[in-house]
Amino acid sequence: MTKGQKKLVYNEVKEFSFLDELIVWSKEKSFTYWIIVICSWLSVSLAFYHLFVAVYGTPEGRSFRSVHLSVMMILAVFIYPLFRQSLKDPIFIVNDKNNFLRLAGFFYDLLIILMILFVQLWTIWDIETFTLRYGDKYIGDIIVGSILLYLVLDGTRRAVGWAMVFVAVFFMMHALFAHKFFGFFYGPPTNLAKYIDTLFMTSDGIFGIPLYVASTYIVLFIIFGGILIRSGVGRFFVDLAIALTGHRTGGPAKAAVVASGMTGTVYGSAVANVVTTGSFTIPLMKNYGYRAKFAAAVEACASSGGQITPPIMGAAAFIMAEFLEAPYSYVILAAIIPAFLYFTTIYFMVHVEAEKHGIEKIDKSMLPNIFEVLRGGWHMLLSLVVLMGLLIYGYTAMKAGFWAIVSVIILSFFKKNTRMSVVDLLGAFESGIKSTVPVTIACACAGIIIGSVFVSGLGLKFTQSVIELSGGMLFPLLCLTAISAIILGMGMTTTAVYITVAALIVPSLIQSGIIPVAAHMFAFYFGVVSTITPPVALASFAGAAIAKSPPMSTAVESSKVGIAKYIVPFAFIYNPSLLMEGPILISIYSLCSVLLAYWCMTLGLEGWFNGPLNIYKRLISIVGSIFLLIPPLETIYEVSGFIINALGFILLTLIYFLQGKLNFNLESSK
Repeated sequence: MTKGQKKLVYNEVKEFSFLDELIVWSKEKSFTYWIIVICSWLSVSLAFYHLFVAVYGTPEGRSFRSVHLSVMMILAVFIYPLFRQSLKDPIFIVNDKNNFLRLAGFFYDLLIILMILFVQLWTIWDIETFTLRYGDKYIGDIIVGSILLYLVLDGTRRAVGWAMVFVAVFFMMHALFAHKFFGFFYGPPTNLAKYIDTLFMTSDGIFGIPLYVASTYIVLFIIFGGILIRSGVGRFFVDLAIALTGHRTGGPAKAAVVASGMTGTVYGSAVANVVTTGSFTIPLMKNYGYRAKFAAAVEACASSGGQITPPIMGAAAFIMAEFLEAPYSYVILAAIIPAFLYFTTIYFMVHVEAEKHGIEKIDKSMLPNIFEVLRGGWHMLLSLVVLMGLLIYGYTAMKAGFWAIVSVIILSFFKKNTRMSVVDLLGAFESGIKSTVPVTIACACAGIIIGSVFVSGLGLKFTQSVIELSGGMLFPLLCLTAISAIILGMGMTTTAVYITVAALIVPSLIQSGIIPVAAHMFAFYFGVVSTITPPVALASFAGAAIAKSPPMSTAVESSKVGIAKYIVPFAFIYNPSLLMEGPILISIYSLCSVLLAYWCMTLGLEGWFNGPLNIYKRLISIVGSIFLLIPPLETIYEVSGFIINALGFILLTLIYFLQGKLNFNLESSK
């Protein structure tokens, strides 16, 4: 290491919890301080409540979900106050012209909290009698149910955004006034009493499957991820990725792919992953010669991949397991090959880009020592082993999540650098609950959408209409589904997009002969892809801000780098062996064939393989990739899929001869 050089060290940025804020505000016992105290107390109490429930089982289902939702909505009011940027902003500032708005917003927020408490008290005061009133409700139930609908929409506006509010209101208005609509949406209206009955008093609306999953599985897994991050696992993942890949061709970008992929499994948000690991990896990539928008695109694509990567996937994966009526381990198994293909394709892109532009490797003397990195944090990975082992053994996701939390707390005390104080641990609980707020409220709002579709009968009508619109052909149907999910994803969270598509369009996919797990995974993937797809690509925009590159061109670059996320879903629809369905040998063969297809596609898109590729060679590469993507057991025009795959391999070999030599060693230098 030359004089002036220093080892690359990632300084992890930890998310502030309410307890951290209390330390900052402790010297000033202001009104803000006491609000933070309330938020801290609510968050910690709810976290311990869920841990208790995980051990001893859930109480009466309706009251349990109601308590969870009520606390989450109160926290949403505090975290996202009206007419203020955050709860830390003062309510009154001397000689400020916006004082009236802030005061009005404060009293409105206070009214919302009182309404939440009133609805909660009405629900659980005599839960048995309340439950028995289904179909024979009081006028008070209709009023309280209407108030709850408004509260959920208000919470959605705060924590999720206006887009989902508009979608929910549309389906509400349709259910109540279908006779005022025209064309496809025309139908008989639903009586208000029946509508409130379905959405408020049964498990087909707000308190349906999405909220059930959010209040049981999701919250525990997010708390587990919060503890892992607090213990320094994020720093361990980044240092390990740099130590493993930094000295190879395109090392900085490969480190970003590996690091963001690993940390993405414990972060709940692609954007959060970008702004934490990306603050280190993006400047590193730029310093070694990568284009700014390419560096941002690589980080955005790798970070968004965390939601599709086992064992801790996005919140929608848990809801998928409930829709499929299958254990969560089944979803994990199905997700392994698609996730591997996605990250491998990004890895291919990074390697070819490095060779194309002559990107230098990182000097080994600047890299952290891999054995020192492992020595400092390998023990924390055992918690993931515990989680996977329990799921495979047959534990419920709730039990597995609880024991994974216990294991990570115990394991953190084995090393000084991962040991957490009481404040750190409680802060991790708080961060987990805080991160669950938008997920829970999105699930409650999704319940409004599902309930409205159910009570109006639009779901069955929509399914049949989509099939008719596609002409009964599978590929147009898949394209319609993908486009719908991407459009919804412009303003809604992944979880909300998946639930909406699962309710409206997935039944039509299943009716067309697609196996349920493939249909649901297809909707899930295109719910996730919105984070890198223009015009609203939040992960790409976050990366662009760090890289100082144009946001829209960065989003377009992200779509190219993450192209596998658009193609993988179509691949496993036509070839379910990629989801571990069918003989294992066919799954292995399909994995190898699709890997070669993505390598061919990378060469065609980047226009480089041991030198520049002209337009004809690029076309040969693209055609070869299409041939290699054909399912082996498929027969096209009486030609076996195996034969078509062989033709694809021949085209790849042709590129080798045309370019001079074959070089599949992705770690070699130019």
